[in-house]
Amino acid sequence: MEFGSPEAAGMQAYADELRAMFMRMQDEGLELHRKARAVQVTETSPDGLVSATVGPRGDLVRLDLDPRLYRRPDSRQLADTITETIARAAAKARERVIEIFEPVIPPEQMAAHIDGDVETAMRQLAERMTGER
Repeated sequence: MEFGSPEAAGMQAYADELRAMFMRMQDEGLELHRKARAVQVTETSPDGLVSATVGPRGDLVRLDLDPRLYRRPDSRQLADTITETIARAAAKARERVIEIFEPVIPPEQMAAHIDGDVETAMRQLAERMTGER
């Protein structure tokens, strides 16, 4: 790759973008991190009998079960309802964390990071360096 080539220009532009992102993260990062750590999302099942609150990583913080549940002794349905309610809350918490970091990290990169998807993160990095989309 020779100096002044489109590839070099693309890499320089990406390096400049990374530098700017790093500076924004340095300036805003602690506050964004504090906001992200404080995320809690509560979801309620469609029947209103199960409420689940999760933290920023989708970890269960609180589970509330309405006493009316005991009138319907279907444990499999209850387990499915709890699981589905927690999953919806976790998905919303993930979305909220991505939104919090959006000013400094592109949403698709943050999503790949949260998901631990190294392959996608590396592909996005390569695309941005070469100017491909």
